[in-house]
Amino acid sequence: MMLATADELYQLYLKSSGVTIDNRKITGGEIFFGLPGEKVNGGAFAQAAFDKGASYCVVDDKQYAINDKCIVVEDVLITLQQLAAQHRKTFNFPVLALTGSNGKTTTKELIAAVLSKKFNVAATKGNLNNHIGVPLTILSINSDNNFAVIEMGANHQHEIEGYCTYADPDFAMITNIGKAHLEGFGGEAGVLKGKSELFNYVREKNGVLFIHSSELRLIENFGSYNKTVRYGFDENDYATGRLIQGDEFATIVLDDEVTIHSNLVGDYNANNIIAAACIGKYFDIGFQEIKDAIEQYFPDNNRSELKEIGGNYFILDAYNANPSSIKAALENFSKLKAAHKVAIIGDMLELGEYAAQEHLSIIELVLQCEIQQVVTVGPLFFQHQKNNIIAFQHAAEAKIWLDNQHLQGSTILLKGSRGMKLETVVQ
Repeated sequence: MMLATADELYQLYLKSSGVTIDNRKITGGEIFFGLPGEKVNGGAFAQAAFDKGASYCVVDDKQYAINDKCIVVEDVLITLQQLAAQHRKTFNFPVLALTGSNGKTTTKELIAAVLSKKFNVAATKGNLNNHIGVPLTILSINSDNNFAVIEMGANHQHEIEGYCTYADPDFAMITNIGKAHLEGFGGEAGVLKGKSELFNYVREKNGVLFIHSSELRLIENFGSYNKTVRYGFDENDYATGRLIQGDEFATIVLDDEVTIHSNLVGDYNANNIIAAACIGKYFDIGFQEIKDAIEQYFPDNNRSELKEIGGNYFILDAYNANPSSIKAALENFSKLKAAHKVAIIGDMLELGEYAAQEHLSIIELVLQCEIQQVVTVGPLFFQHQKNNIIAFQHAAEAKIWLDNQHLQGSTILLKGSRGMKLETVVQ
C-alpha cells in the first residue's frame, strides 16, 4: 500500500501507458482505477489488474491494497477527475466541448473528421460523455495531439458545470435544446438551463460560442456576446447551408460553394453537417477538405445508418431517443418516397411526469404521417394503443412479428431509447 500526492500520482501517470477503469482492457503499464460500483467495488479487481500488467492500482478501501503498488485514496472517482484536471492544464491547444439534446455524438464525430484534415485530433470515443467518460477522454490525450473535441452528456442540473471544471473548454457548441432527460432537468426550461452551463463557463473565460441560428432561446441568452459564431440555414450566418431535399441521405450546399453528400439518413442530420462545416471554416479548413471529411464519414452503432437486410432497407437510429428526435425522425420518414414504410418506435425513457403526454403526442403525430404500418415497443407506448397500430411490450415480440411478415422491398425505421434494444429486432 502507498499514499501519493496529486503531483506524485500525475508523475506516475506520465510514466504509465494510460489509465483504465476496466481490468479486462489492460494490455500492460496502465494505472487501474477501481471505481466503486452498485454491486461491487472495483478495487476487488486489483489482483486481476496486476495479473494483466497494470503498473499501479488506485483504490479507496485499504482491504483492496494488496501490495505496495496500490495507491489508497479517499475517493477514486474524484481522484480520476482531479488527475484529468491536472493533465488538462498542460494543453496548449484548442479544446472544444459540445453538448445538446440531439445529435451531439454524430456532430462530434463529424467535427473530429473535419478537424483531422488539419490537426491531430483527440475526441471522445463513442458516447463516453459522462462524469467518468469525460476525465477518461482527457487522460487519453497525449503529446501528439493538438486539438481536443470533448462531448458532454447530462441529465440533471450542475452536471455540465462539473465537467467544465476539469475539461476547461475554450470553445463551446450546444447542438440544440430539446425534450431530452426531462425528468432529471425538470422540464424543457430546465434542459435549457442545464445545457447552458457550458456556454456560461466558456463565456466567463472569454471563449468562443457556436450557436445554431434556429435555436432562438440560445440566441436570446447568448447572441449578444461578442464571441458568438452563428451557423445554420440563414443567409446571414457565418456558415450557412442550403438543404437539398429528395435524397434519403442528408445533403447540403455550404455557403453556395460546395455540395456535401453525406452518408447520414434523414434531413435532420443537415444540422449536424452544417455544425461540423462551421467548425472547419472557423479553423481555416478548406471547403473541399470539409466536403471530403464529411462524405468519407460513415455512421455506425445504430445512429442514422441505412442497411439492406433480407431484401428490405432498415434505417437504424435506435441508439437513443427523446420526443424531439423521434418527431424529427418520423417527419423525415414520412417524406421518404418508398413503396411500403414500416415505423418501429420504442419507448422514450427519463421523461418522468412528462412521459404519458409525450408518448401520446408521438402517437398522434405518427397517425398523421404517410407510413403504412406503425409498431410500438415498450410499456409506455403500449398504454396508448390506437387503431392501425401494433403494440408490443418488448423488442423480442416485435422481432417475432417482423420475421413473420416476410416483407420484401419495405423501408423500415427503428427509433427508440437505447434501453429498448430495438437493434435486436433485426439481429
